[in-house]
Amino acid sequence: MSENLMASLPILLQSVSTRHLFTMRLDVKPMVIIGATPAGFKRVGVIPGGIFEGERLNGVVLDGGSDWQTVRSDGTVHLDVKLMLKTDDGELINMMYQGLRAGEREILQRVDRGEVVDPATYYFRTTVMFDTAAVKYGWLNHILAIGTGFRTAKGPVYNLFEVM
Repeated sequence: MSENLMASLPILLQSVSTRHLFTMRLDVKPMVIIGATPAGFKRVGVIPGGIFEGERLNGVVLDGGSDWQTVRSDGTVHLDVKLMLKTDDGELINMMYQGLRAGEREILQRVDRGEVVDPATYYFRTTVMFDTAAVKYGWLNHILAIGTGFRTAKGPVYNLFEVM
């Protein structure tokens, strides 16, 4: 086994490329606190709406989404989010993502209070999947996306990228 495994992989398998999918801003109501459970501190953010804009699709986030969060003992927040998107041309897309918001405890507490915090000072990433019956957007059923985010007082803002 003297052969280098990376050297034997086709070039396409040696890196990941992305393509901008859209930028999304979510409105989030004040957190509903479930409290400390054996699996961590639980809270839920109800999402009454938002917008998304990109080269291939644009529209609004419909009322009724939710952001189930588990705050770990080190302050890291695990996100589990489900949203319904409505495109400008009236098509519906289910969006599901999980993510992490991590960093120094003081920084994360400032983010939670809605303070303006430089996004470079904390880690906020998501993995995203979609589900739709819309033929025009059926390609979303076959992709994975990743996102970078930052938190504002009203809610998060994400830049999402299709993994090629």
